[in-house]
Amino acid sequence: MRGLRRWWDGTAGGLPATFWYLWAGLLVNRAGAFAVLFLSLYLTAARGASESLAGAVVGAYGAGGAVGVLLGGVLADRWGRRATLVAAHLAAAGLMVGLAFSRHLAVIAALAALVGIAHSMPSPAFVAAIVDVVPEHRRSRAFNLQFWAFNLGMAVASLLAGLLAEASFLALFLVDAAATLAAAVLIAWKVPETLPGRRTGSTRSRPDQAGAGRTAGEPVAGGAGRSRPPGLHTALTDRTFLVFVGLTFVLAVLTMQTSTIMPLAMRADGLSPSAYGTVVALGGALIVVGQLFVPGLIDRRRAHRVLALSTGLLAVGFGALAVADQLWVYLAAAVVWTVGSMLAAPPNAQINADLAPPELRARYQSVFYLTFPAASFVAPTLGGVSLQYLGERHWLVVAALGLLAAGGHLLAGPSRERRVAARRVAAPARASQPVG
Repeated sequence: MRGLRRWWDGTAGGLPATFWYLWAGLLVNRAGAFAVLFLSLYLTAARGASESLAGAVVGAYGAGGAVGVLLGGVLADRWGRRATLVAAHLAAAGLMVGLAFSRHLAVIAALAALVGIAHSMPSPAFVAAIVDVVPEHRRSRAFNLQFWAFNLGMAVASLLAGLLAEASFLALFLVDAAATLAAAVLIAWKVPETLPGRRTGSTRSRPDQAGAGRTAGEPVAGGAGRSRPPGLHTALTDRTFLVFVGLTFVLAVLTMQTSTIMPLAMRADGLSPSAYGTVVALGGALIVVGQLFVPGLIDRRRAHRVLALSTGLLAVGFGALAVADQLWVYLAAAVVWTVGSMLAAPPNAQINADLAPPELRARYQSVFYLTFPAASFVAPTLGGVSLQYLGERHWLVVAALGLLAAGGHLLAGPSRERRVAARRVAAPARASQPVG
């Protein structure tokens, strides 16, 4: 019993109530997030679109997400985390209802782009709010639990969605809208504003504090002359951060295969939508069972090596689909790439949080999360064409990308980790200096 208590304390102990309300909001949202998982199947089965056209429409969702994630980051730093979360969820619920009753492919594509904006806006605000309220030494476990909630919700969604898709695509969209609305209500009711200046009632960071915690090699958003205040451009010119973002983009392209290209490949192999739901649900179930044990496995490991291993596992898992034609092969491959995703989640989120200056927390998050809508555009748009013309060799291309990214982490990781270590050493000393 004592061992169980120690494990729980090390996994989920010491986290504030606001974190748990954010966690619950994410869980409710994901548990009802049916529609995007089955959008490509909906377009081909119910709307008569070709694989290439279905990929392009799903890609419009990713393109909209690229706008939404940047907009969400700016709004979360200026307007507030809570306000951004509530507004985005309400907009997404309304747009999903519109998508449910649309019949023309042009309208569906336009609504998919708008839904992409609304779905991506909360991501920077969610993570920035977590960093706002969770002490630094507990953030890794908070990010691990965030990833766990995301996949617990996805496991529930996948199991129910496979059945709903076979019964009614209309119900698929409407349940998605209802879950999104429920998440908005929960956040509006229980989550306070966590933006530091709003939370404490104090003034925003003063201009001469903007460099606090900056170490050598970081972009200077001021300095001699102070020609430009710190902003989104700071993240977009941070070379160390952008290399990390680029490697994360490859990781996102790999994981996006499960919701964009894999259902088309399974359909070509004669497998039903419920079979696809089973594969996705297996990944979610593995994460639900095993994710809470991940911190104990990786806490003493160097982050870049963990990320290289995890990306390599993703490459192997998706590469195995080149020979998949039965459900059991898809299930076995899903085990491999899911373990890779589980290992990658905590160090990926922690490094991203560590690289961001405090006053630009949500903006850095927005650039980081830009990788996911970008991957939502690239994976289906290019993947649909690749699958149509390369067939099963498409998965060999995916595997090669993953192995290249694994090598990239081994090369870029040490310098990135030295910068994070230098910031941690420098931040207390700078914070103790009087402000003139």
